[in-house]
Amino acid sequence: MPTVADLQLLADYNAWMNQRLYEAANLPSADADAPRGAFFGSLLGTLNHIAVGDIIWLKRFAAHPAGYPALDPVRMLPTPPALNHPLFPDLASLAALRKELDQAIMLWTAQITEPDLAFSLPYTNSRGIAARRNFGSLVLHFFNHQTHHRGQATTLLSQAGVDIGPTDLLLRIPDLQA
Repeated sequence: MPTVADLQLLADYNAWMNQRLYEAANLPSADADAPRGAFFGSLLGTLNHIAVGDIIWLKRFAAHPAGYPALDPVRMLPTPPALNHPLFPDLASLAALRKELDQAIMLWTAQITEPDLAFSLPYTNSRGIAARRNFGSLVLHFFNHQTHHRGQATTLLSQAGVDIGPTDLLLRIPDLQA
């Protein structure tokens, strides 16, 4: 099971990578939305899917008995009806939402306590199938999902001639040698 410190590290990495990714994605709209053979079609489609997934999972996490006031802004967002539902037609608008989501994620992980992680969270997936899983493990999945699709986005940027540089989590882990 992860620790709260692990989740806070992942939230920090998530925000850092998203900032770098969106800065690098400063492409003309036609390039950002150009079909590139990715699962969600384009760079815009891939980044949109990450935000959709975040909203869906954060709304599920908001149902945890701990309440998590940091998730109040996400509670107010409409639930996307599909994993590829377009939230915005352009990167600039999506980037603004991304910043809001990352801020909420950072504040939320600061509210999680170690006992919260053992909770068995009931939810219904996007196909309507009910499930109940360990909250700590679901939060790991949440961050892994982002990392997976950000890897796809960096490949799409590379195809467009943009190199965002190193992306390893290691870069956010403090060096204890100092």
